[in-house]
Amino acid sequence: MSISVAQTYTGHVETQTAARRILPGVSIVKMSVGPMDNNAYVVTCAETGESLLIDAANDPDLLVELLAEQAPKLALIVTTHQHFDHWQALSAVAEATGAPTAAHRLDAEPLPIPPELFLDGGDTVEVGDLVFDVIHLRGHTPGSVALALRPSGERTAVQLFTGDCLFPGGVGKTWEPGAFEQLLGDVTSRVFDAYGDDTVVYPGHGDDTILGEERPRLAEWRERGW
Repeated sequence: MSISVAQTYTGHVETQTAARRILPGVSIVKMSVGPMDNNAYVVTCAETGESLLIDAANDPDLLVELLAEQAPKLALIVTTHQHFDHWQALSAVAEATGAPTAAHRLDAEPLPIPPELFLDGGDTVEVGDLVFDVIHLRGHTPGSVALALRPSGERTAVQLFTGDCLFPGGVGKTWEPGAFEQLLGDVTSRVFDAYGDDTVVYPGHGDDTILGEERPRLAEWRERGW
């Protein structure tokens, strides 16, 4: 079975389909998997061919096939947070590829396999020539992380993978008293205050956005409380 990867990238993918975005020095394949339309991202260094998988969420057979065809040099699998829909394929993909896994220690316990690398806010992850900054965002879960791919050369905009902490139109869902305020506070100070309007946001579900589209809505989100 060969997986078709669309070469026209719009930021939207249908269930069990994939599309590739080509930027200077990097390619990003976005694939929607599972019944909750989770986004799995394969980020590949153009210079070395090494890849990072963000969220082995579901449809393990499809992800393993995608990686075999598009990213045979998988260097690391990062799980953005502990919710089950983001790691249903983690064990199978890790076993098939031999790639090490990583997550924040506060979200590690529910994962089906223990992370070989713990990620903390302020850490960096290097995959080939690509450098990602780790951003700890609390509120959706205690140990959610976002990954910000740093600009390099002609690639001038940050590419930000936010898990379930930031979407077009709002932050992720929260449940406990004070959690929304915590999440919005972290997203404001650690994302909006740190990165420019041209930053591309790749969320854990649904379509991409940019910070410039969402920034004017922060006060509205705070007022509505979700």
